[in-house]
Amino acid sequence: MPQTILAPVHHELIIKKSRFIACVQPMPDRAGAQKVVAGLRAGHPGANHVCWALLAGGQSAAVDDGEPSGTAGRPMLDVLRHQDLEGVLATVVRYFGGVKLGAGGLVRAYTDSVAQALLAAEKVAIVRQRHLACTAPYPLEGLLRRELDAVGATLDTVEHAHQVGFAFHLPENKADALVERLNEAGNGRIAWRKSSEPDA
Repeated sequence: MPQTILAPVHHELIIKKSRFIACVQPMPDRAGAQKVVAGLRAGHPGANHVCWALLAGGQSAAVDDGEPSGTAGRPMLDVLRHQDLEGVLATVVRYFGGVKLGAGGLVRAYTDSVAQALLAAEKVAIVRQRHLACTAPYPLEGLLRRELDAVGATLDTVEHAHQVGFAFHLPENKADALVERLNEAGNGRIAWRKSSEPDA
Protein backbone atom coordinates (compact mmCIF):
# COMPACT_ATOMS: atom_id res chain seq x y z
CA MET A 1 0.00 0.00 0.00
CA PRO A 2 1.47 3.39 -0.94
CA GLN A 3 2.54 5.68 1.88
CA THR A 4 3.50 9.29 2.32
CA ILE A 5 5.40 11.02 5.10
CA LEU A 6 3.87 13.39 7.64
CA ALA A 7 6.66 15.97 7.92
CA PRO A 8 10.02 16.90 6.35
CA VAL A 9 13.08 14.89 7.43
CA HIS A 10 16.74 15.85 6.96
CA HIS A 11 20.15 14.22 6.84
CA GLU A 12 23.64 15.45 6.04
CA LEU A 13 26.54 13.36 4.73
CA ILE A 14 30.18 14.36 4.25
CA ILE A 15 32.00 12.18 1.73
CA LYS A 16 35.58 13.08 0.74
CA LYS A 17 34.94 16.70 1.77
CA SER A 18 31.75 16.98 -0.32
CA ARG A 19 28.65 17.92 1.69
CA PHE A 20 25.33 16.28 0.78
CA ILE A 21 22.38 17.98 2.52
CA ALA A 22 19.23 15.90 2.05
CA CYS A 23 15.59 16.68 2.77
CA VAL A 24 12.56 14.51 2.08
CA GLN A 25 9.14 16.12 2.47
CA PRO A 26 5.48 15.68 1.52
CA MET A 27 4.78 17.21 -1.91
CA PRO A 28 1.66 16.77 -4.07
CA ASP A 29 2.87 18.20 -7.40
CA ARG A 30 5.70 19.41 -9.61
CA ALA A 31 4.88 23.12 -9.23
CA GLY A 32 5.35 22.87 -5.47
CA ALA A 33 8.56 20.89 -5.93
CA GLN A 34 10.01 23.52 -8.26
CA LYS A 35 9.28 26.25 -5.69
CA VAL A 36 11.13 24.28 -3.01
CA VAL A 37 14.11 23.72 -5.35
CA ALA A 38 14.19 27.42 -6.26
CA GLY A 39 14.21 28.25 -2.54
CA LEU A 40 17.12 25.86 -1.95
CA ARG A 41 19.11 27.45 -4.80
CA ALA A 42 18.50 30.88 -3.25
CA GLY A 43 19.39 29.63 0.23
CA HIS A 44 22.57 27.83 -0.89
CA PRO A 45 24.17 30.18 -3.47
CA GLY A 46 27.54 28.47 -3.06
CA ALA A 47 26.24 24.95 -3.72
CA ASN A 48 27.38 23.16 -6.86
CA HIS A 49 24.22 21.11 -7.38
CA VAL A 50 20.61 20.99 -6.16
CA CYS A 51 19.41 17.56 -7.29
CA TRP A 52 15.87 16.38 -6.72
CA ALA A 53 13.36 13.60 -7.24
CA LEU A 54 9.58 13.83 -7.01
CA LEU A 55 7.27 10.83 -6.75
CA ALA A 56 3.76 12.18 -7.36
CA GLY A 57 1.85 10.09 -9.89
CA GLY A 58 2.02 11.54 -13.40
CA GLN A 59 4.05 14.52 -12.18
CA SER A 60 7.08 12.52 -11.05
CA ALA A 61 10.54 13.81 -11.95
CA ALA A 62 14.26 13.07 -11.47
CA VAL A 63 16.74 15.94 -11.96
CA ASP A 64 20.56 15.57 -11.90
CA ASP A 65 21.24 19.34 -12.01
CA GLY A 66 24.63 19.07 -13.70
CA GLU A 67 25.81 15.83 -12.10
CA PRO A 68 26.63 13.07 -14.61
CA SER A 69 23.41 11.72 -16.11
CA GLY A 70 21.69 9.11 -13.95
CA THR A 71 23.92 9.56 -10.88
CA ALA A 72 21.64 11.74 -8.72
CA GLY A 73 17.94 12.24 -9.56
CA ARG A 74 17.24 8.68 -10.72
CA PRO A 75 18.91 6.96 -7.72
CA MET A 76 17.00 9.30 -5.39
CA LEU A 77 13.72 8.45 -7.15
CA ASP A 78 14.55 4.75 -6.88
CA VAL A 79 14.85 5.08 -3.08
CA LEU A 80 11.38 6.69 -2.91
CA ARG A 81 9.91 3.96 -5.14
CA HIS A 82 11.62 1.18 -3.19
CA GLN A 83 9.96 2.44 0.01
CA ASP A 84 6.55 2.58 -1.78
CA LEU A 85 6.17 6.31 -1.19
CA GLU A 86 3.84 8.69 -3.04
CA GLY A 87 3.46 12.47 -2.90
CA VAL A 88 7.03 12.93 -1.71
CA LEU A 89 9.92 15.20 -2.78
CA ALA A 90 13.58 14.38 -2.10
CA THR A 91 16.19 17.12 -2.51
CA VAL A 92 19.96 16.97 -2.03
CA VAL A 93 22.12 20.09 -2.01
CA ARG A 94 25.76 19.27 -2.82
CA TYR A 95 28.79 21.34 -1.98
CA PHE A 96 31.73 19.91 -3.95
CA GLY A 97 34.75 19.20 -1.75
CA GLY A 98 37.39 19.06 -4.47
CA VAL A 99 37.63 15.26 -4.73
CA LYS A 100 35.73 13.53 -7.55
CA LEU A 101 33.65 10.58 -6.38
CA GLY A 102 33.09 8.85 -9.74
CA ALA A 103 29.72 7.68 -11.03
CA GLY A 104 29.39 4.81 -8.53
CA GLY A 105 30.39 7.05 -5.64
CA LEU A 106 27.83 9.69 -6.63
CA VAL A 107 25.02 7.14 -6.93
CA ARG A 108 25.87 5.80 -3.46
CA ALA A 109 26.11 9.30 -1.96
CA TYR A 110 22.73 10.46 -3.31
CA THR A 111 21.05 7.14 -2.48
CA ASP A 112 22.44 7.09 1.07
CA SER A 113 21.55 10.75 1.71
CA VAL A 114 17.87 10.12 0.93
CA ALA A 115 17.72 6.67 2.58
CA GLN A 116 19.29 8.01 5.80
CA ALA A 117 16.85 10.95 5.92
CA LEU A 118 13.92 8.53 5.51
CA LEU A 119 15.01 6.56 8.58
CA ALA A 120 13.60 9.43 10.65
CA ALA A 121 10.37 9.77 8.63
CA GLU A 122 6.96 9.06 10.11
CA LYS A 123 5.08 7.28 7.34
CA VAL A 124 1.34 7.03 6.91
CA ALA A 125 -0.66 4.85 4.52
CA ILE A 126 -2.48 6.61 1.69
CA VAL A 127 -6.09 5.42 1.81
CA ARG A 128 -7.83 5.83 -1.54
CA GLN A 129 -11.29 7.36 -1.24
CA ARG A 130 -14.37 6.97 -3.40
CA HIS A 131 -16.91 9.80 -3.70
CA LEU A 132 -20.55 8.75 -4.03
CA ALA A 133 -23.92 10.51 -4.13
CA CYS A 134 -27.47 9.19 -3.88
CA THR A 135 -31.05 10.21 -3.22
CA ALA A 136 -33.50 8.35 -1.03
CA PRO A 137 -37.04 8.78 0.31
CA TYR A 138 -37.27 10.42 3.73
CA PRO A 139 -38.13 7.17 5.59
CA LEU A 140 -34.71 5.79 4.56
CA GLU A 141 -32.68 8.75 5.87
CA GLY A 142 -32.00 7.13 9.26
CA LEU A 143 -30.92 3.86 7.65
CA LEU A 144 -28.53 5.68 5.30
CA ARG A 145 -27.00 7.70 8.12
CA ARG A 146 -26.47 4.56 10.25
CA GLU A 147 -24.87 2.63 7.37
CA LEU A 148 -22.55 5.52 6.47
CA ASP A 149 -21.55 5.90 10.10
CA ALA A 150 -20.89 2.15 10.43
CA VAL A 151 -18.33 2.12 7.57
CA GLY A 152 -16.64 5.36 8.59
CA ALA A 153 -17.90 7.34 5.60
CA THR A 154 -17.59 11.14 5.69
CA LEU A 155 -20.73 13.10 4.80
CA ASP A 156 -19.94 15.93 2.39
CA THR A 157 -23.47 17.30 1.94
CA VAL A 158 -27.06 16.43 2.82
CA GLU A 159 -29.87 18.10 0.85
CA HIS A 160 -33.51 17.98 1.84
CA ALA A 161 -35.78 18.41 -1.20
CA HIS A 162 -38.56 16.10 -2.42
CA GLN A 163 -36.10 13.36 -1.38
CA VAL A 164 -32.95 13.36 0.77
CA GLY A 165 -29.71 13.77 -1.18
CA PHE A 166 -26.44 12.49 0.26
CA ALA A 167 -22.92 13.13 -1.02
CA PHE A 168 -20.17 11.32 0.87
CA HIS A 169 -16.80 9.65 0.59
CA LEU A 170 -15.32 6.55 2.15
CA PRO A 171 -12.30 4.24 1.77
CA GLU A 172 -12.31 2.69 -1.71
CA ASN A 173 -12.15 -0.88 -0.36
CA LYS A 174 -15.47 -0.41 1.52
CA ALA A 175 -17.46 1.29 -1.25
CA ASP A 176 -18.79 -1.66 -3.29
CA ALA A 177 -20.04 -3.59 -0.26
CA LEU A 178 -21.81 -0.48 1.09
CA VAL A 179 -23.58 0.20 -2.23
CA GLU A 180 -24.71 -3.42 -2.38
CA ARG A 181 -26.00 -3.33 1.22
CA LEU A 182 -27.88 -0.07 0.69
CA ASN A 183 -29.44 -1.27 -2.58
CA GLU A 184 -30.72 -4.37 -0.79
CA ALA A 185 -31.93 -2.52 2.34
CA GLY A 186 -33.61 0.19 0.27
CA ASN A 187 -35.44 -2.26 -2.03
CA GLY A 188 -34.36 -0.26 -5.09
CA ARG A 189 -35.59 3.07 -3.70
CA ILE A 190 -32.08 4.53 -3.36
CA ALA A 191 -30.97 6.22 -6.59
CA TRP A 192 -27.25 6.67 -7.22
CA ARG A 193 -26.53 10.00 -8.89
CA LYS A 194 -22.86 9.71 -9.64
CA SER A 195 -19.73 7.83 -8.74
CA SER A 196 -16.33 9.35 -9.31
CA GLU A 197 -12.91 7.78 -9.63
CA PRO A 198 -11.08 6.92 -6.43
CA ASP A 199 -8.59 9.46 -5.19
CA ALA A 200 -6.19 9.85 -2.31
